[in-house]
Amino acid sequence: MDVTPILDNLNDAQRQAVTAPAEPALVIAGAGSGKTRVLVHRAAWLIDVEGVSPHGLLAVTFTNKAAAEMRGRIETLLNVPVQHLWIGTFHGLAHRMLRRHWREAGLPQNFQIIDADDQLRLLKRLLKNLEMDDSRWVPKEIQWFINAQKDEGLRPQHIDDEGDADRRQMISLYQSYEEICQRGGLVDFAELLLRAHEVLRDNAELLAHYRRRFEHLLVDEFQDTNAIQYAWLRLLAGSDGIPFVVGDDDQSIYRWRGARVEHIHRFQKDFPGTLVIKLEQNYRSTSTILNAANAVIANNNSRLGKNLWTDGVQGEPIKVYSAYNERDEADFVIGRLRDWIAQGNARADAAVLYRSNAQSRVLEEGLINARIPYRVYGGLRFFERAEIKDALAYLRLLSNRDDDSSFERVVNKPTRGIGARTVEMVRAYARANACSLWRAAGAIASNDLNGRAANAVVAFMTLIERMDRETRGLDLQDQVDHVIHMSGLIDFFKKDKGEKGETRVENLLELVSAAKSFEPDAAEEMSKLDEFLSHAALEAGEGQADAWEDCVQLMTMHSAKGLEFPMVFMCGMEDGLFPHQRSIADPSGLEEERRLCYVGITRAKQTLYVTHAEQRRLHGMDNFSQPSRFIAEIPEEYVEEIRPRVQVTRPMRSQRSPQRQRSSVAPGSEIGIRLGQRVRHKKFGDGVILNCEGQGAHARVEVNFESTGTKWLVLTYANLETVS
Repeated sequence: MDVTPILDNLNDAQRQAVTAPAEPALVIAGAGSGKTRVLVHRAAWLIDVEGVSPHGLLAVTFTNKAAAEMRGRIETLLNVPVQHLWIGTFHGLAHRMLRRHWREAGLPQNFQIIDADDQLRLLKRLLKNLEMDDSRWVPKEIQWFINAQKDEGLRPQHIDDEGDADRRQMISLYQSYEEICQRGGLVDFAELLLRAHEVLRDNAELLAHYRRRFEHLLVDEFQDTNAIQYAWLRLLAGSDGIPFVVGDDDQSIYRWRGARVEHIHRFQKDFPGTLVIKLEQNYRSTSTILNAANAVIANNNSRLGKNLWTDGVQGEPIKVYSAYNERDEADFVIGRLRDWIAQGNARADAAVLYRSNAQSRVLEEGLINARIPYRVYGGLRFFERAEIKDALAYLRLLSNRDDDSSFERVVNKPTRGIGARTVEMVRAYARANACSLWRAAGAIASNDLNGRAANAVVAFMTLIERMDRETRGLDLQDQVDHVIHMSGLIDFFKKDKGEKGETRVENLLELVSAAKSFEPDAAEEMSKLDEFLSHAALEAGEGQADAWEDCVQLMTMHSAKGLEFPMVFMCGMEDGLFPHQRSIADPSGLEEERRLCYVGITRAKQTLYVTHAEQRRLHGMDNFSQPSRFIAEIPEEYVEEIRPRVQVTRPMRSQRSPQRQRSSVAPGSEIGIRLGQRVRHKKFGDGVILNCEGQGAHARVEVNFESTGTKWLVLTYANLETVS
């Protein structure tokens, strides 16, 4: 048999994986090492060489796009139709199984799948029927709790309330929600997996059938499996199945979604005699970039270990830029992008990565001003995000009570008991009397609404009037800060557990930063608030570049996984931002942040820039941070420090302090600052100056504060007081 088409163009490790004997196998596939190729060719090998029926394979991927790509490549390789093969996502395959075995699963034949929005609406109706206060029992928090329990394979009766009354109530709501879904034949996404696991676990004949049929199980992105997904795979494999799983413990970055990197470590225990194969040859990046990534990830303790390498070029060093602040950082990035584009490169070949969504605002502003088309990959532009539109709607109502679209957007956000029927009555009155919704609301609250609805409308209007009074005369940033808190938006999104709620809070706080840095046009005669609102509307109105357009890609580090670009910028590399402040004190959290950094570095094919700022205004606060510890973990031989345009000396990281260049004039001497001097900072308290460098407006000092430790501060901004 000619196996050349299957084994051709594979390296030795890939060939070993594809032709592995019929026993459990764990393929540790490094970034850019060809894991998809291995999975496709393994499937082809089993079908064409080992004689496995195409219908005897089950292949699991994490996205529909990946599943479609796998089907297409297998079909091309073997020239056989594959539309009926069991290749798909966990959810897709679970759904397919439940459709076939709806009776065994205890479901009606025409059961309906509900998405996250449908699920949330159902929970809101449940709370209303139970007459429970949805500000006390937040629907999104309940949704998060239910889905998290299902991801762990837990029904209400399996959950321990731990003696906590609130947890007991959440379990009760989970039980009530289940009863509603069962009566209506409704299945949410988390339920698909849990029910598919249960139907096999509780039906011995059905389990035996699928174990005989699917002897070979192929799994992609194995490091991202959660508890119920892994339990389903283990159950299906049994003791005789042959799982072939491909993953990379160094790229496990979804712990907040329930992914468990420890499944890779457990696999060898759960399937004794597992063959472990490492794919370490990278076909994407230069050796400099790979060596840097290897050095960073080597600082993680809980890993199986591998070392990426390439037989390609060494490539240019990683360029590290220390910016004064976030605007200097954005200017630097845009300057390099202009040079890149001027050299004839495609804009779409450059990506700007950041840890927090809120960081995109300053970068977007700079790109718009520079007239460089861009696209926020997997997300919305800053001023188009729902929470930002909510805050701006409140601000517009302060400026103009007759703004109907703003009134409708926030009249019941956060929820305050003003239902759809009340809003429709307001609309009807406004149409009949040719007046604004605000005026209509005031009129019907006095005459046409019942007590509860009238009180809710009056409370909303009173809130707006009060916000207007209390913010009048304040600076713009204080107005914005007051509104996002007093409106209840901050507290509302804080109750939304998980990454999404936290991101929305960060974006709202970043709106305060946007207001603080906003420069009004001196020629305009409107108020600063009105000018800022106009600015926000115009920026939102610019619109993103279309998907087909050649444009720079902006995205979070998480969104970048699986992608690659000739030129990459990793921005905001500062301790507290990346690694994130909440992870620094948590060893497992810090290791996940380091894996995220590894993912970011390995997105770059040829050129990688790493930037950090001495001072950053983010989430409404000015921060003075140390460069990210991840920068210090890159060996010096792979790094080139880029100096700012003004010739000053600065440290890139504290570990390299002996190599700093010194000024001939003692920095800070002109204002009486000296080494060993005791100083006081408004925020950080008392401390002692340990080091100085730079001159004039850019002089910096290293201060060891008694309460917060050592920090580098720019003298111009620090406003230090000497303490005798």
